[in-house]
Amino acid sequence: MLDVIPMQSAVPMIGRLVVIGLGLIGGSFAKGLRESGLCREVVGVDLDPQSRQLAVELGVVDRCEEDLVLACQGADVIQLAVPILAMEKLLALLAGMDLGQAVLTDVGSAKGNVVRAAQEAFGGMPARFVPGHPIAGSEQSGVEASNAQLFRRHKVILTPLEQTDTAALDLVDRLWRELGADVEHMQVERHDEVLAATSHLPHLLAFGLVDSLAKRSENLDIFRYAAGGFRDFTRIAGSDPVMWHDIFLANREAVLRTLDTFRNDLDALRDAVDAGDGHQLLGVFTRARVAREHFGKILARRAYVDAMNSNDLIFLANPGGRLSGRIRVPGDKSISHRSIMLGSLAEGTTEVEGFLEGEDALATLQAFRDMGVVIEGPHHGRVTIHGVGLHGLKPAPGPIYLGNSGTSMRLLSGLLAAQSFDSTLTGDPSLSKRPMNRVANPLREMGAVIETAAEGRPPMVIRGGHKLKGLTYTLPMASAQVKSCLLLAGLYAEGKTTVTEPAPTRDHTERMLRGFGYSVSVDGATASVESGGKLKATHIEVPADISSAAFFLVAASIAEGSELVLEHVGINPTRTGVIDILRLMGADIRLENQREVGGEPVADLHVRAAKLKGIEIPEELVPLAIDEFPVLFVAAACAEGRTVLRGAEELRVKESDRIQVMADGLLTLGVKCEPTPDGIIIEGGQIGGGEVHGHGDHRIAMAFSVASLRANAPIRIHDCANVATSFPNFLALCAQVGIRVAQEAQS
Repeated sequence: MLDVIPMQSAVPMIGRLVVIGLGLIGGSFAKGLRESGLCREVVGVDLDPQSRQLAVELGVVDRCEEDLVLACQGADVIQLAVPILAMEKLLALLAGMDLGQAVLTDVGSAKGNVVRAAQEAFGGMPARFVPGHPIAGSEQSGVEASNAQLFRRHKVILTPLEQTDTAALDLVDRLWRELGADVEHMQVERHDEVLAATSHLPHLLAFGLVDSLAKRSENLDIFRYAAGGFRDFTRIAGSDPVMWHDIFLANREAVLRTLDTFRNDLDALRDAVDAGDGHQLLGVFTRARVAREHFGKILARRAYVDAMNSNDLIFLANPGGRLSGRIRVPGDKSISHRSIMLGSLAEGTTEVEGFLEGEDALATLQAFRDMGVVIEGPHHGRVTIHGVGLHGLKPAPGPIYLGNSGTSMRLLSGLLAAQSFDSTLTGDPSLSKRPMNRVANPLREMGAVIETAAEGRPPMVIRGGHKLKGLTYTLPMASAQVKSCLLLAGLYAEGKTTVTEPAPTRDHTERMLRGFGYSVSVDGATASVESGGKLKATHIEVPADISSAAFFLVAASIAEGSELVLEHVGINPTRTGVIDILRLMGADIRLENQREVGGEPVADLHVRAAKLKGIEIPEELVPLAIDEFPVLFVAAACAEGRTVLRGAEELRVKESDRIQVMADGLLTLGVKCEPTPDGIIIEGGQIGGGEVHGHGDHRIAMAFSVASLRANAPIRIHDCANVATSFPNFLALCAQVGIRVAQEAQS
């Protein structure tokens, strides 16, 4: 859909706008506001007669003046859009004029220089002067390139001072927003430092590189055989030389500081090449490869995968269909997380196959990259981790962003509690609502110093340099994440760390520690580790995730005539609760080709459609199927009779309150159910169509997708973007086996 700025708003905000300097930026500002109807009159000022004539002919301004005094009479807002080194002279002229209550603003990219020039010209910074800088441009220049849409979805930074008039600031802010800009406020000094790094330095490097190569004797061949990468990198060397000459002189202090830092990094890179230090080179290149995307996602408050955008992404699930074929669902998320963590802390190089390239697991991977671990991949599920040993992590350069991954945050808190440096763990809005005291409190008992937001929620600030002591701890509720967090902290704690759980939970951490050569003692419900050991690099093959397979186990069970094989699924006994529960309900699920891979049992799951019946779910199975209950609720809705779940209060504090959210959705679809404090009662019956909400919870969205197989009308599922966190190719596999769900087209 084409973005358009609303034309001719009913009530003008200001009387007269004066724009001094009708180049690309000034002309686009003038044209955009003229077309918006927010100004009764737009007046242009430019020294070039041709530019003045064109500005009127092209509708950029209402009229043009050569005389500055004449143009500024009765002005409400004066925009200074002249080259940065011409600003001093212009400000001196304006200071000698009676400007009344006019608001002054500018578009210069070096704010310190503009502020100093204004202070000198006016004898202090005028209260109604709002310094500004639009970060937008084009390959074209001059008034003829004026574009009313130029600033749409581009950043504009305003740099008010303490004395800046609030009403003037609000007015300038509003004008830019009316042009579609994303406006931010920033201190002058901070602006100049940031722009020196992100804009000024790249231009300096591009100009310098092209000039250096052009001066060489073989320059013709150099440019003849330059590939697309060279052209992309050096494109900005085609920018206006005069403008950039002015910018570098105006912002030279900040540019020099940034350039010195870069020179140090470049010298280190040269030394690595000279010494043949492949590890150092690989570290730089792997970090750089993902840096742009990683930080872009943080700023967009999304996680790591673009397969699904962060708007209200809607799945449209059409009724009917039956499943057939053989598929392999993505790798186990829990094992993928742990392979990165332990591989990073091991000595030597660990190879991982079948790694889940979903947002959550990528968050863990990026966290260890931030802490100095060289990691290659992922590429088609293969990851190579160059371990640094238990004590080799380095402080991250800033907060460690973990997207939507509670597993990453809880397990990392155990590892980081024992490090010598401080760490801050943050996440997206969903993760920021989840409770972390369940790991923070026992870690504090071990001697860790951890700060959280209100009610124990993220961000978590973990203070380094505190020695941990072993702990004997009984979990108040069954939680593999809490157990794993404490065992990982125990790798560093003085003495023995022992964790006892009230019911069995997944034991991937214990199994993988042994796989890396670390001794773990397990006695019934109790697991123990002692510090002083080492992790040795190994090879890991991640089995397919049974939590992802669960959606297809239920789907093939409830859709008449279905027969499906799910290949290479992990059947760790602490994870098979979903199979046991479905079999109790009458499901036809066979385990074939059972074997062990990397310490984890796997099998092919052969499932046929069956008539399901309602049951009272044994409480001992609840912890073994805790993540699979959303789709098990769908199975219950399709079963004959009543299904009762108790002892599942843990479901209340997942990505969403899964009991309440599923109950709300099922009721919307005409299924009789009653949530209880620790579970739910579901009466099997006909599933209808309607609108349900995923509440940002990937498992909810996928569960209702499966429900469509037995619905009598389409189901629209809102807020499905987070499916990418655990199951990036969910829709593709659905289409492959016969489930009629797809992303609804965006208007």
